Amino acid sequence: MGRDRGKVWLGAAGVVINANGQWLVVKKRYSGLKGVWSLPAGFVKEGETADEAVVREVKEETGIECEVTGLIGLRTGVIREVISDNMAIFYCKPIDPDQKITIQESELFEAKWLSIEEIVHGGEASVMLREMASNELVKHQLFRKDDINPGEVFEYSTYRLFFNN
Repeated sequence: MGRDRGKVWLGAAGVVINANGQWLVVKKRYSGLKGVWSLPAGFVKEGETADEAVVREVKEETGIECEVTGLIGLRTGVIREVISDNMAIFYCKPIDPDQKITIQESELFEAKWLSIEEIVHGGEASVMLREMASNELVKHQLFRKDDINPGEVFEYSTYRLFFNN
């Protein structure tokens, strides 16, 4: 919570799944997630969309380049009855299936690919990660549509819609 983000936070997390069905997971060096498997994630920066933020965060933390194909869900909560903490969770796939993981050592202890079985029963996953891995998320994703313009009056420089097909 070092930087002042105000009282409404927006983060983005990526469920990056490889061709073997394994999930890309990280062990952070800080926060309540320190030392447990969680999703690559971070805060949305000024001038970027949430889906752009997750691509950036996955690349920064793990070196894996990915693309967003859908929205899985939203985690939302209030911290200490003051801070609105929100995270968009995106379904992503790696662009290069052979790309090697290179961790951001200042933020992570480790990053690796784990099977759903290892996440659910390994005993080292965050509550959110375990809950998500226990469900068939891919079947429930909202799909991304880029070629929409809601009208010049809104002055969007980037606009995307996620919806169920």
